[in-house]
Amino acid sequence: MAERSFKSEVKKLTAGEGEIFTGEGILAVTKALLQSGVAYVGGYQGSPISHLMDVFADADDLLKSLGVHFEASASEATAAAMLAASVNYPLRGAVAWKSVVGTNVASDALSNVSSGGVTGGALVIVGEDYGEGSSIMQERTHAFAMKSQMWLLDPRPNLPSIVDSVEQAFQLSEASNTPVMLQLRVRSCHMTGSFTAKANKRPPMTVGEAAANPNRDTDRIVLPPANFLHEVEKIEKRWPAGLAFVRDNKLNEWFGPETVDEGIGIIVQGGLYNNLNRAMELAGLADSYGTSKLPIYCLNVTYPLIPEEVAAFCQGKRAVLVLEEGQPEFIEHELNTLVRRARLDTRIAGKDVLPRSGEYTAKVIGDGLARFLREEAPALAPAEVTSDPLPAPVASQIPQRPAGFCTGCPERPIFTAMKLVERELGPAHVSADIGCHLFSILPPFNIGNTTMGYGLGAAGASAFKPKEGAGSKRSIAVMGDGGFWHNGLTSGIGNAVFNKDDTVTLIIDNGYSAATGGQDILSSRAKNANRVTNNPITRAVKGVGAKWVREITRTYDVPAMRDVLREAMTSPEKGPKVIVAQSECMLNRQRREKKQKSAALKAGQRVVRERFGVDAQTCTGDHSCVRLSGCPSLTIKPNPDALRQDPVAHVENSCVGCGLCGEVSHAAVLCPSFYRATIVANPSRFERFKAKLAGAVISRWQASAERNRAARAF
Repeated sequence: MAERSFKSEVKKLTAGEGEIFTGEGILAVTKALLQSGVAYVGGYQGSPISHLMDVFADADDLLKSLGVHFEASASEATAAAMLAASVNYPLRGAVAWKSVVGTNVASDALSNVSSGGVTGGALVIVGEDYGEGSSIMQERTHAFAMKSQMWLLDPRPNLPSIVDSVEQAFQLSEASNTPVMLQLRVRSCHMTGSFTAKANKRPPMTVGEAAANPNRDTDRIVLPPANFLHEVEKIEKRWPAGLAFVRDNKLNEWFGPETVDEGIGIIVQGGLYNNLNRAMELAGLADSYGTSKLPIYCLNVTYPLIPEEVAAFCQGKRAVLVLEEGQPEFIEHELNTLVRRARLDTRIAGKDVLPRSGEYTAKVIGDGLARFLREEAPALAPAEVTSDPLPAPVASQIPQRPAGFCTGCPERPIFTAMKLVERELGPAHVSADIGCHLFSILPPFNIGNTTMGYGLGAAGASAFKPKEGAGSKRSIAVMGDGGFWHNGLTSGIGNAVFNKDDTVTLIIDNGYSAATGGQDILSSRAKNANRVTNNPITRAVKGVGAKWVREITRTYDVPAMRDVLREAMTSPEKGPKVIVAQSECMLNRQRREKKQKSAALKAGQRVVRERFGVDAQTCTGDHSCVRLSGCPSLTIKPNPDALRQDPVAHVENSCVGCGLCGEVSHAAVLCPSFYRATIVANPSRFERFKAKLAGAVISRWQASAERNRAARAF
């Protein structure tokens, strides 16, 4: 169950020749693949490319009708290895994942396929998660493209350009026998627009037909002596063919006049073109439709650069500004080389006037462009702003909003239990992992020392061996079910069993690949018509030899979680200890149950929901419950007792009734101020009578108590 269904949108993918297609960028990419006659698609979900995988899954019936095979890959390495189908056969294939972390995982297969080369077009669609909103280390795909000599496309952020780039990428791949990477930035994935569609194409050869007629070419396999010839082939054959295709088909674009009196120009990555145009519009150098007063060379292909095009653009210009997001400045370095080889004296400006790191928003580009113009063309430079239009105090008053667990998240009680064990046994080294559970490193839990990658929580703890004797303490590793199936089973649990690591591994099983959008995985309890689910994690763990295995089927049971964690930390038994903690992701649960409850309410059926509250008269204002929970619905409000100053705890209406706050109060021996309320919609006659009777009795008791209180006051 993904967080968003594209069942209705995928109907647009049947648009025929000449029809206007309107939709999101990721939907347009899928349409472009079908128009290109793709034979197979695969990939692994991850922002900002998750929805592309969801579109593939929802369009599975359409893909099958066209003879296209779709694979929901177990990891990015699995997806990249699928490109082997294009090595010996004229099959066009596309795979997708989040970069750069996904590219790192896929690097072994990518290096092999780029070395041996391809026969059919091979396209890697990477979601470039850089800048604002990113959740990963700030690196770029460009370095990998250079290292393995895979061509890198970075199309302008509009649907016609993106669709054209997908189709051109296959042609470029086949013309140069080289895999091609298509970089989609966050805004490109989710922008909306329209383009003129073409008819979908069945692949000339399907993967089934290729399997029935096997072909073998040992020169394509990375094994001596062929691997030495691959490098020569790359330089002498594939590289020139790639350059020629990009040049002859004009994949890069020129905007604005050829020259200006000031002798300047701009070279920009395709993905940054919209931000550049906005910055120039604000400076009075372009209009909103892209009519520029300055020459612009737009690199829809950022690797390789075309020497003839670079020389032609820089010819006669005194200075050129290159807009290259991130660092190192690979493009800027290469441009300097190409300009000098062309024996031109053009100055290449870039990181000397623009930030070396961070996202190049329109504001950032505008500031850098202004500095460049003040140096090279003062007559075109905008007036300097001497004061900040936004007073500093306003910005400083905006509170930070760190990431956190959702309301009712089943992972929160796990870390509550860990904090309770920490109170007893002292802090331990915690090897964290990628996923929702990584939010535990932030307040209020402050748990987690390192994170090394998706599914690598247990591997990250493998070096920590408890010392002998008194004071020994085991390290704790955390991983999610998505990371477990990604590679945690082998690199984490299998490795720990093989090496007899005396560690505690906590596997959080919330039923989905939750952090990437709630996609089903091997251990999901949901029924999936197209995939095999309901494969228990405990069975896989025991299958690789783990002996000490415990399973908690309700993570909200904080005392049980605390006790099993304490047992794992103090057990005299050596070797890896594995705890599988299960409860369904609350977001996916709410998505399912809200639909069911809404339908029941409309039908006039009885619907029951629970929520929790705090008795303000009982609450002492200690707030330990908040420090051990961190639930967004658990907050504070002014104390109703004028004689007490401390604010009291309060549960807001966003409560989903998970019960954690009450469990925490019980497990941590806190105040008994929490109560549970059962809310019944469309109650029975008996329930209405009972509620009316209870209300009358309580009202009478309250009135009597008020009279007695008033009497005592006098």
